[in-house]
Formats: sequence, C-alpha cells, structure tokens
Amino acid sequence: MLLKYPNYKDSGVEWIGEIPEGWEVRKLKYVASVKYGLGQPPKEKSDGLPIIRATNVYRGKIDINNLVFVDPDDVPYERDPILRENDIIVVRSGAYTADSAIIPKEFDGAIAGYDMVVRCESVKSKFISYCLLSDYVLKKQLLLHSLRAAQPHLNREELSETIFALPTIPEQTDIASFLQCKTAELDQLISNKEKLITLYEEEKTAIINRAVTKGLDPQEMLSCPSSSIGHSALESGFPITPSGMTSTTTKLKPSGVEWLGDIPELWRVTRLKYLISRLESGVSVNATDYPASGEEFGILKTSCVYNYDFNPNENKAIWPDELNRAKVSPLKGSIIISRMNTPDLVGASGYVEKDYLTLFLPDRLWQTVFWQDVDIDAKWLSYVLKSSRFRELLSVTATGTSPSMKNLGQEEFLDICMPFMDMAEQSAIVAHIETECSRLNTIINKFEKQIDLFKEYRTTLISEVVTGKIDVRGEVAV
Repeated sequence: MLLKYPNYKDSGVEWIGEIPEGWEVRKLKYVASVKYGLGQPPKEKSDGLPIIRATNVYRGKIDINNLVFVDPDDVPYERDPILRENDIIVVRSGAYTADSAIIPKEFDGAIAGYDMVVRCESVKSKFISYCLLSDYVLKKQLLLHSLRAAQPHLNREELSETIFALPTIPEQTDIASFLQCKTAELDQLISNKEKLITLYEEEKTAIINRAVTKGLDPQEMLSCPSSSIGHSALESGFPITPSGMTSTTTKLKPSGVEWLGDIPELWRVTRLKYLISRLESGVSVNATDYPASGEEFGILKTSCVYNYDFNPNENKAIWPDELNRAKVSPLKGSIIISRMNTPDLVGASGYVEKDYLTLFLPDRLWQTVFWQDVDIDAKWLSYVLKSSRFRELLSVTATGTSPSMKNLGQEEFLDICMPFMDMAEQSAIVAHIETECSRLNTIINKFEKQIDLFKEYRTTLISEVVTGKIDVRGEVAV
C-alpha cells in the first residue's frame, strides 16, 4: 500500500501545493539546457539517419510509425542536431504541442527535427520526462503557454521557465524506476484491450463482407429484428427444403465478377450506373479553420467520411462573402463519397441519416442521387461501398501519378459491377449487419472505457508520484 510522506511543506506554487520536506522547487533552465531542433529537415534518404519529428512523439515514447530517414551529408552538424540517449524531445507546435518523449538507446545519434530538445544536467532525465507528462507541468504550465496564440505553440523561453518539484537525485532515480515499472504494466493492459478491439473490428468487417457478398442464411433472415422482413425475404424466393424447413446454407453461383466471387443463386449482377442516376459534387470555398456553429454555414471536410460513416461535425465555417458560391447540401438517404484521397481512403463513404441544409459539399466529395424507379435501400448500398472487398477494388480503380493521392473518375466508378437483389433482402441484410455490429460495438465501447480509465489512472499516478503526494520509496520493483 502506497503511503504519504511523513512531513510536507508549502511549495509556494499554487498548482503544485504541498511537497515533501527535503524537496525543492526549481525552474527547468537551472537544471537542464533547452534548444531548438532543425527548422528545415535535411533531404530524405532511405538508409540515412532517423529524424525524430512531432508525429513520432507520443506520451513519453518514440513511435516508429512514419519514421523518416535523412541524408547524413545534408545534416547541418554545426547546429548540434544529434540526439543522445536520455535527451527529451518536446513538441513545439501543432495538435500535439507539449507532448514529450525520452530518447531511448536505440535512437542515440538520431536527428532532432523541428521540436525542442531538453538535455538534463543536474537532474535525472527519466524523472524529468515523467514530470513533463504530469498534470502540474503539462496542463498547468505548458499547455496554458501554448494556447495563448491562435495556433498552439511553445517556445524555448516558456519551456525553460517551467517549474518542477525536485527530490534528491537518489529519490529521482527511485521514482523514475517505480513509474517505469507501473506505467509499463498499465501500457500492457491498454495494449491488450486495444488488440481485443482490433479483433472485434475485424469481426465487424467480416460480417459486413459476408453479408453483402454472400447474403444471409435463412435462419439469419428469420432472426432479423423485424420478423416481417425475414418472412418477406423468404417469400421472395429464398430456398426452402422439401420438408418445409429452411436450409442451413445459401446456394451460390459464379458472379463472373472477380471482386465478388460466388454470389447467392437468386441474386443478379448490375452496375452502379443502373442504381445511381448521377453523382453530385460541390464547390470548394474559402472557410475558417473551425466548425460552423449557431447560424453559420459550413463546408464539409473530406475527413467527414474517414471512418466510413458520415460525420457532419467535420466541417469548416464558410466566410460570409463565399456563401453565394456554396452548393449541394447532404440530404437524407444519400451516400457521401470521397473521390480524391490517399490510396487507403479514396472512395471512403458514409450514409446520411437526415438533411443538413446548412452544410455543403466541396469539390472532392460526391453525393449519390438514385434512380427513382429502382427499389434500393441506400443503407444496404452504403454497406457494400464500405466493405473491405469493395474498398480494395477502389484502390486499384483509382488513378493518379502521385503515390500519396488517388482520384476516382465518375464514369469508372459508376461502371463498377455490384451484387443486387430485391428490396426485402436488402433490408434484411441491413438489419442483420446493424444488429451484429451493435452487439460488437457494445463490447468495443466497454473496452474503450476501460482503456480511458487505465490512461486516466496512469496520468494520475504519474502526477501524484512526481509531486510527492504519495511515497514510493521502498516500492521500487526489483
């Protein structure tokens, strides 16, 4: 059981409160040096030196995803950009301003990017690295400094003036060791939950893929939330065994379409152009960098469909003098599609649940308009469009000379072959997918809440320990 220190004193700093006897309060500039990294990155080279950027810094650790390597011959060594083990990178600006990470041994000799570097002199780097993640430093000091400008930004002077509560050097070592052990345990718990979430997300994907390409077994039809949907689907021609009982599997036939493979024998193949009469696109207009609110009008961002659901909050308020140029609002029952994006997001789409007359599409988004004489459940089609099998097809169909940006042409998109069946079966597929995904989402949400609690506890533990609110002496794991 963790206890408090026997004696405390007033730190003299409101956001720190009391600290243990023997601790002192000092500014970072008196115990460490702070310098800027490189403003302009060197030329990239695949077998060069790793450069640590803001995107590689996450909650005390270096994230190797999206790691970039640079040409050693193009590095301005006179600016001392070489990182050493136990240096601390602090993000200087942008969405991750003030996040930080200590440099591990494997990145000794890497290059510091645009951000700041803290090199400890008379304190332990690992202790300071945990302090930088604590509420009393991160929230009460660094983030307050960074939010004074329109764009979050932190400079060297502000970081240097940051106040820390410091115990003796041996105790700094003990605290860092304790936190390293405990945060590793929490990080493992978080990682385990994240892996489970990934598995359930994969199960959702598999459910959608199977339902939109292979249909439902008759028993799944009958178990749909609306029994009338299940029975009407059977009445429309779903195979029945001679005994009158429903069969346990759906009979399949070759579709003649590579991405579909075999499909139920009562389905047919059509092209999108026979379901969608046209694709409307908007106009890109000048806008702010914040979402529309109140009586403001907004232009949608392509990120409104990044999660393969339509998110109207992903928009920017339109400047009043640009309103006359805006056109095409997202309407209920339509599907919004990204026609230009990265290879993994081109063709991302989302179903629109209601009219949004104060929002408008940019030129990079399409909105479907369906033929009036075609019986189609737009939700069913939205599930087909978001299935991983279909998205893989789109990544091949999309064109573009840039490897990082691809385009979809309307003619090529509308010419894609699709499975098609009667309206009753479309609705049954939608009901089945929504029921199963809702069940899995309940589980995922539970794990996400657990992850949030673990992260909250991690942050609280760090803050309590580095300010001496609890005594971990003698608690250090061997």
